[in-house]
Amino acid sequence: MGRLFWKFFLCIMLAQVTATIGIGGTFWLKNRAAQQERALDIDTSPPAQMIIEAASATLEAGGSQALRQFLGKLERMRVFAVDAKGQELMGRTVHPTMLAKARAMLEQGQAHPVVREAAGSDGKRYLLFLPSSERFRNAEADAARNTLNAVAMSGPRNMGPGPRPNEAGAPPPRGEFGRGMPPGPRMDSPYRTFIPLAAAIAASLLFAFLLAWYFARPIRDLRQAFEAASHGNLAPRFHASGKRGDELTDLGRDFDRMTGRLRSLMDSQTRLLHDVSHELRSPLARLQAAIGLAHQQPEKMGASMQRIERESERMDKLIGELLTLSRLEAGAGQAGVGHTHSEDVSIADLVHDIVDDARYEARARLLDIDLAGDAATADASVTGQPELLARAVENVVRNAVKHSPDGGTVNVELSRQHDWLRIAVLDRGPGVASADLANIFQPFFRASNTEHSTDGHGLGLAIAQHVINAHGGRIGASLRSGGGLCVEMLLPVNTPG
Repeated sequence: MGRLFWKFFLCIMLAQVTATIGIGGTFWLKNRAAQQERALDIDTSPPAQMIIEAASATLEAGGSQALRQFLGKLERMRVFAVDAKGQELMGRTVHPTMLAKARAMLEQGQAHPVVREAAGSDGKRYLLFLPSSERFRNAEADAARNTLNAVAMSGPRNMGPGPRPNEAGAPPPRGEFGRGMPPGPRMDSPYRTFIPLAAAIAASLLFAFLLAWYFARPIRDLRQAFEAASHGNLAPRFHASGKRGDELTDLGRDFDRMTGRLRSLMDSQTRLLHDVSHELRSPLARLQAAIGLAHQQPEKMGASMQRIERESERMDKLIGELLTLSRLEAGAGQAGVGHTHSEDVSIADLVHDIVDDARYEARARLLDIDLAGDAATADASVTGQPELLARAVENVVRNAVKHSPDGGTVNVELSRQHDWLRIAVLDRGPGVASADLANIFQPFFRASNTEHSTDGHGLGLAIAQHVINAHGGRIGASLRSGGGLCVEMLLPVNTPG
């Protein structure tokens, strides 16, 4: 378990234990106050009525001395006998609130059965009552038995004939009151407080462990994924447990997307470096061959110099395209769109100029380039960099011209589709395989039917894709029925106002 797990665990556990102790303490104080208040009440149960009647009869028959002996023999019930001066017969302390309640009950319209004011044979008057107690309420039947035993033991001297003890001095056999339930556990037993508290703390520990584990596990997995990525291993992925939908899982999925993108970029850079090396190797080899031929056959110096010039131009063009592609991939084209180098570009005029240049070059091969556009495209403009837009459209048109057969026709169509301007370039060349349609915009890609061609480097369509995407548009390719390829570009049109 990591440090974060224990921090979560301790914080959650302390919060739950504090809440448990606080709530438990509140209920305990409330229950204690209620018990203290009940302890000051007057017992009104039937056993209390019986003991009060027995104490009243003892006082009337034998006086205060007999009542003292009677009260002294009571083990389970504390009958209070208070005189007019507030002194209790047995010298016990009587709470003023309890005494006030007893006098209030006595002053009711008729004599209350559990509060009596009786006069003894010696002329002394006492207020007799029994305080309420949780200990006595759980042993009512046993208290009644003790009351009857006390009455029976005091009966021979004070109350006339009655049950007598046997010769061995044992109390008479128990009646039905003597067969009461044994006293149960006291209400204030420490176990009744300790067990709920221990259960609450155990539950707090369990839930604190589960919550800490729930929060710490995805963070631990994410840390391991970061550790692997720092060592260059982008293959491991963050795996969310179950169907979590929290922020930690979203963070893990974002990390997956980030590592996937990084891995794609690294693979792309590696592939680009390999392709550049491959593309440069061929012209360099031809340059070396031309230089060697010039040394061996000085009479052919002119032809060798032409070959050297042609190969150097091809290398310069390749390096220029690579620099353009690198700037576009780095975001230079994206950053310029809509900023200092951007302006409103009339796409109709731009495409018209590109087509005129392409017609001049295609005339030698008897190629025709047909431009068709509706009236809605005449005033359509796009915000962007005119040099980049011209290069993107020119690369697509030149690619169509290069792969079209001699004497064929390349169609360039301009149309307006709501807020989009569509530029479609269609040729009747060999096309590409359906599986290669998604790859023709990759740098240095060559279709299977053109992979041995040395004309071009496979960067034109890749540059066009980056430019169109940088201007908020889309580019795609599809096969034409009857053969050939259709490259379609969509650019967002400026809206007036």
